[in-house]
Amino acid sequence: MASILFVFIQLSSFAQNPLANHNIEKAKPFSSTSVILSPSWIKHREDLNTKYLKSLDPERLLHNFRVNAGLPSRAKPLEGWESPSLGLRGHFVGHYLSATSSIIERTKEPPLTQRLNYMIEELYKCQQSLGNGYLSAFPEKDFDTLETTFGGVWAPYYTYNKIMQGLLDAYTRTNNQKAYNMLLDMASYVEKRMSKLDETTIEKLLFTAEANPGNEAGAMNEVLYKLYKISQDPNHLKLAKLFDRDWFVTPLSKNEDILSGLHSNTHLVLVNGFAQRYSITGEELYKSATNNFWDMLINHHAYANGSSSGPRPNVTTKTSLTAEHWGVADQLSNTMTKEIAESCVSHNTQKLTATLFSWTANPIYAETYMNTFYNSIMALQSATTGAVVYHLPLGSPRKKAFLKDDDFRCCNGSSIEAFAQLNSGIYYHDESNVWVNLYVPSKVNWEEKKLSIEQKGNFPTDPEVSFIVTTKKKAVFNLNLFVPSWGKKVDVYVNNVKQDIEVNLNSYISINRQWNNNDTVKLVFHYAFYLKTMPDDNKVVAIFYGPMLLAFQNNSEVILKGDHKTILSQLSKNENNTFNLTNENNTYILNPLYDIENKMYGVYATIRNY
Repeated sequence: MASILFVFIQLSSFAQNPLANHNIEKAKPFSSTSVILSPSWIKHREDLNTKYLKSLDPERLLHNFRVNAGLPSRAKPLEGWESPSLGLRGHFVGHYLSATSSIIERTKEPPLTQRLNYMIEELYKCQQSLGNGYLSAFPEKDFDTLETTFGGVWAPYYTYNKIMQGLLDAYTRTNNQKAYNMLLDMASYVEKRMSKLDETTIEKLLFTAEANPGNEAGAMNEVLYKLYKISQDPNHLKLAKLFDRDWFVTPLSKNEDILSGLHSNTHLVLVNGFAQRYSITGEELYKSATNNFWDMLINHHAYANGSSSGPRPNVTTKTSLTAEHWGVADQLSNTMTKEIAESCVSHNTQKLTATLFSWTANPIYAETYMNTFYNSIMALQSATTGAVVYHLPLGSPRKKAFLKDDDFRCCNGSSIEAFAQLNSGIYYHDESNVWVNLYVPSKVNWEEKKLSIEQKGNFPTDPEVSFIVTTKKKAVFNLNLFVPSWGKKVDVYVNNVKQDIEVNLNSYISINRQWNNNDTVKLVFHYAFYLKTMPDDNKVVAIFYGPMLLAFQNNSEVILKGDHKTILSQLSKNENNTFNLTNENNTYILNPLYDIENKMYGVYATIRNY
């Protein structure tokens, strides 16, 4: 049968007018090279990640690719999901290319640049040896199996996507032309495979409603849409659309919550692809699906810190008993296993949230991004070793299970990208506005205005944040400083003079003035304790102090007495950023979740008065 890809998929009107929808962003993120982190606890976390990336042996990373291409390798194989017997081998290398490209883009660090270029060159040799554009650490027969049984292998498109994205990042961030040519060949390989399949086969190939789907396609749609933005090749647009399936996007566009039972990261990344499609074609279907999905996820499937994923309602696999899936909307209190809140899911949620903020400049997205940043992303990494967790459990008692150095899984792959991009999500702009969404010590250069803004402080431990504007000439713009919903009182100073400004929660303090060199702004937030409850049980509570989600230092289940008001009155802060809760005859010590290392802890506590 003739290919559905080439016969039935029509070019959109946008394909003839590639710039039809290019003004979609109301708030444009500053480029990665424009934002530099200053020394702080956040920069320390970035440095730990960079140190880890530098510690990895490129020969070991390349081993499975060389073996698959019939080339010699004496390196010791990697372990974990990168071991030679596992179908997902090669996925971490894609993440590695992306993460190192992010660092090189900002630092231009010669040793890391040389390593990236070396790996691209060696991967090119593997691709040339295979001879048909294919590049992977697993054999092509995995795709043959997938196309005939629609399973029986471990997510070949997922891994293929990671490699494609790594090459794309190497090109866009470091200008490695060979990486781009390799990417084009990889896309051509997929195009040729898909052209041989009929629509019925493609539908089965990409239907992923089962638990832990072996046909998980990763973000193939997203990477191909991004490729199309560069190549303007209509075949890339057609191929990307092929990975957008009606069974998933149509109900989302109608605001039907179909998330229950779905594998979280399989489908979350597809929505990031839907967002890319809307940015290209302007199709309202994909905008609606993206917006509705985010609302479903954050307001009906996410925990107090913005993370999600856990046990599947209908358990059919070992993993789905405890992890990686979404459950019934607003039914979260019975999901508190030791394997909830997969790190990949939190990272990809942040990508989607950032996209929606750029479309709208709506502070609701800044609120979620900040919460997830401090209380999920920063909480998944060890501040001592830089190791990361696969899951971030929130029940009690729990313990963070940091992955070992040689245990390569999807989540340390996503995490090395996340911690290589900690300078993103802080600042956005248009022609006359700067939005500050995170309070992270850093400096942003606004090249168009010939000025810079430097941010200082030790937020969130210290509630005081300051800014200094450096400009060679007077400049007029709005400085919009985010006030989260917990910011019930904020003092604002301009050039050390306290301002009489009305502060609305979950909004922006907008300072519109003619800025002179060395003008300063200072914010002083007033923190308070508050609770977030489970949507289905208001007696299961998480405790916050300002932006910080707190965790009990406790070796047993945390059970409290009293009501919400009483519990809040029993909380106090110590000088060393620890906290006390004296409840009945017990005194608990609490820490910010991002400070927890190897101790047993509990986040959600249960109130039982009888």
